Amino acid sequence: MAIVHFPLRVVGSRMLAPSVRHLEFARDDGQPLDFIPGQFIQVHFNYADGTPTKRSYSLATMHDHALGPGEAVEIAVSYVAGGAATALFEALDEGQQIQASGPYGRFCLMPNDTNRRYLLIGTGTGVTPYRAMLPRLAELIRERGIEVVLLFGCRTPQELLYGDDFRAFAAANPGFRFVPCFSRALPADASPDDRRGYVQDALAEFAPSADGDIAYLCGNPNMVDACFEVLKSAGLPVPHIRREKYVSAK
Repeated sequence: MAIVHFPLRVVGSRMLAPSVRHLEFARDDGQPLDFIPGQFIQVHFNYADGTPTKRSYSLATMHDHALGPGEAVEIAVSYVAGGAATALFEALDEGQQIQASGPYGRFCLMPNDTNRRYLLIGTGTGVTPYRAMLPRLAELIRERGIEVVLLFGCRTPQELLYGDDFRAFAAANPGFRFVPCFSRALPADASPDDRRGYVQDALAEFAPSADGDIAYLCGNPNMVDACFEVLKSAGLPVPHIRREKYVSAK
């Protein structure tokens, strides 16, 4: 089946970190993008020699899907030195268009889950799908009384992507705990939930349990593999460890 492309027009952007840009688009064909939180879109473009290529970006849009499809299409883009996609996005200004397709992917909260707790683990832009999941997680906290722990690994406080969103959500939803893990430097005003080190090292503190936990792993492949082993050792069945690896491409 042919992939259907649609035009996205930049309606806003901001830098989340020194090398990560948040972009907000509107579909220029007048159609909404109905997606399940955790899914991604693909952006289609050409290399300098005209060869077509594409890159995948998780949707960051926080939207209440009970109200129907949303209008905004939001992604976070990591800039990679010398990257073809980086050149595309660095040159992209408000009002300009790109071509995209999707949504794709199954890295989503499952409707039949009966777990007591979600362990959401991410590094870098791998935290993006968890931002999109926040409205649904709020419903699950209310409806099923679940707990959610988000462990987010980055190097420095300047790279804490969407930190304000996650902290505000934690303040409004007592069942949600946000635990940033800084591998190089803690914030000067570190909170009690801030950790020094890697997410895979902090994971044991939360006593992963085969009885009540489902875990999501998204981001650096080494982190995903390390956390997968920790969770398997704790007895979590493989179907309860859902993974998505982010590999930078030029």
